Amino acid sequence: MTSTTTFRSYLLSVLALLLIGWGGIAALFYYSEPFVWARWGFFVFAIMAFTGSAMPIVYFFHRRFPAVPPVLPNVIVRQSLWFGVYAATLAWLQLGRLVTLYVILGLAGGLIAIEYFLRLREKANRIPTVTTDDNPS
Repeated sequence: MTSTTTFRSYLLSVLALLLIGWGGIAALFYYSEPFVWARWGFFVFAIMAFTGSAMPIVYFFHRRFPAVPPVLPNVIVRQSLWFGVYAATLAWLQLGRLVTLYVILGLAGGLIAIEYFLRLREKANRIPTVTTDDNPS
C-alpha cells in the first residue's frame, strides 16, 4: 500500500456496492418470482453485495501484510471482485444444487491461479533499480 492510499478513498464505493447489492437482493426476494430475469438480477446483485463486503477485508489484509512492491488500489478492487464473483457463482450453483466440495475447491483454485499469474505479471513489468558495484575509493 502506498502511504497516500487510505480506506477513505474506497468508502463511497463500498457503501454504494453494499446498499445496491444487498438492497437489490432483498428487493428480489420480496417483490419478484423466480423467473429467468430475476435469477440474472440475483447474480448481478450478489456480485455487487459480496464485492462490497469483501473490499474492507481485502484492504485490511493488504495493510496488515504489505507486499513488496506495494499493491496499487486496482489490485484491492480486483481481488474484491474475484471474491464477489466466487461467492455469487457458488450461490448461483447452489440454486441448482450443483455445489460439491470439488466445485468449491476447483473454482477457488482457478481464481487464485489467475490472480497469482496477474500479480506475477505486474511484478515482472516493473523496472528494477540499477545499482553498480563500482567502489568510489
